[in-house]
Amino acid sequence: MSDDIDRKIIHALQIDGRASFRAIAAILGISPQTVNRRYADLRTTASLRVLGRTYPHAVGEEEWFLRVRCAPGATEEVAHALARHEETVWAHVTSGGTEIVCTTRNAESGEPLLLRNLPKTPRVTTLTAHCLLHTYFGGPQSPLDKVGPLTPQQIAELTLPGHTADSPRLTPVDHALLHVLHTDGRASTKELAHAAGCSPSTAQRRVAELRRRGVLYFDLDYDPQVFHRPRAAMLWLSVAPAALDEAGTTLAGHQQVSFAASTTGPTNLYAAVNCADSRELHTYLTGPIAALPGVAQVESAPVTRTLKRAGRCLRPGSP
Repeated sequence: MSDDIDRKIIHALQIDGRASFRAIAAILGISPQTVNRRYADLRTTASLRVLGRTYPHAVGEEEWFLRVRCAPGATEEVAHALARHEETVWAHVTSGGTEIVCTTRNAESGEPLLLRNLPKTPRVTTLTAHCLLHTYFGGPQSPLDKVGPLTPQQIAELTLPGHTADSPRLTPVDHALLHVLHTDGRASTKELAHAAGCSPSTAQRRVAELRRRGVLYFDLDYDPQVFHRPRAAMLWLSVAPAALDEAGTTLAGHQQVSFAASTTGPTNLYAAVNCADSRELHTYLTGPIAALPGVAQVESAPVTRTLKRAGRCLRPGSP
């Protein structure tokens, strides 16, 4: 199990995924060698990865949540097929193995391929689709003082200036850089330059520009047990439209919430939460969730198994 130094390194990388080990070490008061060694250990023990992500609106994409129920005995096969699909970013089996929930990204101008094909699959009995409208917490919208043990001063030292909203037209070099960073957000400038066919200085400048112009941000993927919250669940809330923003903003401040967004569909507010165990989940549902304004109904779905996380299919037994 990780200790306080590991959690501080994770928090630092949540703030700036490409911060140098030397810079992180200086802020934490430890050696760069210690940061390097701990980071390498976390990649093995907690599946820690820094990933380059694009803002959907900046690249003409949108995100969908799909909830799929199957005929008896078909959940496993359909879940693995969804996990392998190129549009799928996350794929979970929930509710004791009775439902599949996956997140997809696709071109904003076109219908998701999965939405066209899934209803035609004989083993799929029900399908609901929720288009993500606004993110209250998650990725670049995360309030950084909530997710880890760094002090406000340490957070300020790592935080980069805010970005502009005028997304540039992407060049072939940009697309090549983003392709590499999507898999490894800490790829070296030399690796980026080689992949994009440009000089290291151009690669470094373009990455900085893509971040500044609101196209690129860096996210972290890791085993939630690092923060001692292994019980994952998904919440689907029906909230009165007049109270939706207040409820979403309040939800974003809860320690248990790792992602929260407004959506279309039968419910209009979604949250991914992590708790220590089922008892804590019960306390959370009957306390902070019950106190949210305008909530008419809450449906909870404990995550039984994760098959794909942040675009990567997981091996059986991996964290």
